[in-house]
Amino acid sequence: MSLIENIIRPEVRALSAYHVPDAGGFTKLDAMENPYVLPQTLREALGRRLSEVALNRYPVPSYTELKAKICAGLGVPPGYDVILGNGSDELITLVSVACAKPGAKVLAPTPGFVMYAMSAKFAGLEFVGVPLKPDFTLDKAAMLDAIAKHKPAITYLAYPNNPTGNLFDADDMVEIIRAVGDSGVVVVDEAYQPFAQSTFMPRLPDFANLVVMRTVSKLGLAGIRLGYMSCSSELLAEFDKVRPPYNVNVLTQAAAEFVLEHVDVLDAQAASLRWERTKLSADLAALPGVEVFPSAANFLLIRVKNARISADGLFTALLDRKVLIKNVGKMHPLLENCLRVTVSTPEENRIFLDAMKASLAL
Repeated sequence: MSLIENIIRPEVRALSAYHVPDAGGFTKLDAMENPYVLPQTLREALGRRLSEVALNRYPVPSYTELKAKICAGLGVPPGYDVILGNGSDELITLVSVACAKPGAKVLAPTPGFVMYAMSAKFAGLEFVGVPLKPDFTLDKAAMLDAIAKHKPAITYLAYPNNPTGNLFDADDMVEIIRAVGDSGVVVVDEAYQPFAQSTFMPRLPDFANLVVMRTVSKLGLAGIRLGYMSCSSELLAEFDKVRPPYNVNVLTQAAAEFVLEHVDVLDAQAASLRWERTKLSADLAALPGVEVFPSAANFLLIRVKNARISADGLFTALLDRKVLIKNVGKMHPLLENCLRVTVSTPEENRIFLDAMKASLAL
């Protein structure tokens, strides 16, 4: 056997690395980023704040001030604290590591965020995917059957879901949370909450097994990589035990603290993107052979039903026109012929629409 075969777990060898394409020179609409930057006056003030950071010192591992600002400004219930991560990806990893008892399982609807399954495999957990219905709604009966059969230690419910963009029925989610009960935690992933304006965060006191996870990436701070999650103090203390002590760097900490003092600016940007989402959805639906699915996120899922060009062909034609979106058609059978596009500024949305029209006319 080779060195790699001797030392690397077979399930890791079987995986492919997460690929991020080079977007240089493209109109970049593949990663659900907020296209807006901070106003010039705030950028200058942020620069001054960052210049005062002591880069020669480790972060204070309690992150007390940053966590207090998150709790006060982002709707965490009174009496609840948060744990911070290097993006929500790290938080998913922390939950996986903390719950990785022998034989434990992770359950989530599919198609969904790929890191749920990947993180489970990294931690040696079995992942159980439960297909959504063809309209991308939760198959509640199948979810409840899977919970009864597998007794998952972790159940993920993205709210709204990625890559479909829809909000699952809240009553169905409550029934799932109750069905899991004391046998596991239910993580409601609210990465796109600024665009959905629906949340389970206020319901944390109602369910001892509920964890609400968010990120500031979609809010407009993808570059600083900061996620946070809240749950009961007992659960939070256990997850905190597997968190690296300096997992959030001092520049991220300072930038987040500064921007949270001006969260109204980010809220206004989110409102603009919600308006652009409505307009872009209508414009896409008017194109021949394009089906647009309802979205509560900052992206739209579309299905190509045009006899003249396939989704793969359309994706390639857009690349030729220097427009980069996400081809999700091979992620899951339910996503056949589907593409995902980030909602952006009016200018970038117009570039995308013009490229779509030209490509569909091929």
